[in-house]
Amino acid sequence: MKKSIFMALFFVLFSLTKFYGQKITDGATVDVSGLAVTFNILNKESVSVGGKNFDRYKVSATVTNNSGKSINMRLANAPQIVMNIGLVEVNCINATGAKLTSKKIDLKPKPHNLNVTYWAYNKDGKYESSVIPVIAGYYLDPGDTVSETGIFIVPQGEAPDVSVRKLQ
Repeated sequence: MKKSIFMALFFVLFSLTKFYGQKITDGATVDVSGLAVTFNILNKESVSVGGKNFDRYKVSATVTNNSGKSINMRLANAPQIVMNIGLVEVNCINATGAKLTSKKIDLKPKPHNLNVTYWAYNKDGKYESSVIPVIAGYYLDPGDTVSETGIFIVPQGEAPDVSVRKLQ
């Protein structure tokens, strides 16, 4: 009985750390499983949306791989739409999403591009080779950094309430 209660408590605590992120403030850096995430407010201005006043923040988020290991995501050999390649999610809890602005920023690894040569007939009927760039996968080597920017609109007088969590 005690063992099952302990296991249930352990499972609840483990799942909470996976789903809920760490708080981060302007200019701070947080370590998320070997990934250093930095959040910065670049600009602030007041806007009016639907007769109400809000604060509009232009922000940036950066992730640096400090894990000592390379992160690689290889794609299958068939054409596919890749949606879930994010490494880290920077989520603004009090963002309204007004005026089609962001509520979160997903930091994704770098694409690994390959040039593929293929043969086809052109519009004149001549058989010729062409080169097309293809994404073969995604990577983030040790020490590599990727950045994204976004715009958060929050209620006037409030600063962005931001948390960070690892996605992969």
